[in-house]
Amino acid sequence: MCAEVTSPAIDAFWRRYLATLSPDAPRPAGYTAWAFGDNPALADELGALVYAGTKTATCGSLWEYEADGEPVPAPGDLSVILTGEGVPLCIIETTEVTVQPFNTVDARFAYDEGEGDRSYEYWHNAHLRFFTRSCARIRRELDESMPVVAERFRVVYRE
Repeated sequence: MCAEVTSPAIDAFWRRYLATLSPDAPRPAGYTAWAFGDNPALADELGALVYAGTKTATCGSLWEYEADGEPVPAPGDLSVILTGEGVPLCIIETTEVTVQPFNTVDARFAYDEGEGDRSYEYWHNAHLRFFTRSCARIRRELDESMPVVAERFRVVYRE
């Protein structure tokens, strides 16, 4: 996950979402805005999968959340998902979060991540590459039993 950002365009996107809610619906307390992955090309690729409804889950290293001082997502959290250039794509709501060892993530979760051919093998290899980079950034050694944050979500707004 890339660092959270803010901009007038993101704020305007959020206001357009709020305008779609029923007048008597409770107003969300707030949101975060961020892009998937660790580079603009990956953000675009994964963001497009979320926008299309193919990607309904994601997985990040708990160690990275801790190193960056970021809170672990919780059910009900709302996030504006951005392209690699920081353009708002859609808004997701977190529906489920578990923290578990990386080597216990199952094939169903891998499929729901929606990447590649959606196989467990593709997911595992892609995440090994991603977690190798993220562990190096935070000066940790990749360990297949390291804790990961497995998050499920649904798109609640797109234009």
